[in-house]
Amino acid sequence: MDSHAFEKARAFLRQRGWRWGGEILVNFVLPYLIYTLMQKQFGDVKALMASSAPLILWSLAEFLRHRRVDALSLFVLIGIVLSLLAFAGGGSVRLLQLREKLVTVAIACIFLGSAAIGRPLIYEFARASMKRNASAELERFESLRENKYFRRTMTIMTLVWGFGLLADAAVSALLIYTLSIRNYLIAGPVLGYSTMGALFLWTFWYAKRQRRRGEARRVAEASRLAVP
Repeated sequence: MDSHAFEKARAFLRQRGWRWGGEILVNFVLPYLIYTLMQKQFGDVKALMASSAPLILWSLAEFLRHRRVDALSLFVLIGIVLSLLAFAGGGSVRLLQLREKLVTVAIACIFLGSAAIGRPLIYEFARASMKRNASAELERFESLRENKYFRRTMTIMTLVWGFGLLADAAVSALLIYTLSIRNYLIAGPVLGYSTMGALFLWTFWYAKRQRRRGEARRVAEASRLAVP
């Protein structure tokens, strides 16, 4: 690795390292420790409920830190509310774990529903992200909204995310009934991050491919119009 690439990697880690560390802490380390320390004294249900507190508080802190009411922040808020509702009913440990995954199912249904009514959620997320980062591409991005190829791309992305999250919930349900609670506290987040990582990578690849195809269509159209 040359010095320039090394400096870029180090700068990236400086900017994002604390966030990665926080994600690992609230998703893996703290839930596992809290459940392990509380399980014997308070039982599985209360220990499991307590182990979810770090992630809920982290999500709430992120929502309050941005203080913006857009697609991204509303999505985080919906996740927080659904997580709290999932634990409000109590019940057995397995049922409690399944209720928590209902958050994923509900979010997947929001994705699929938005595609069904012609308002693909991926478009809203991309637009909100560009607004937050003051991207110079925002105006051009918004101008493509009525383009049929662009709308199809946004719809397909939204459907893939919806079905991908449903698949994550289905596999998680299987793991809940085959793994111990302590093991699932590790395996569950690993599956979740793997699913999200795969969806992000696919989205990046697909968006790049569709962008190239769009540019090819524009060149072909310009050539056709230029012919007398």
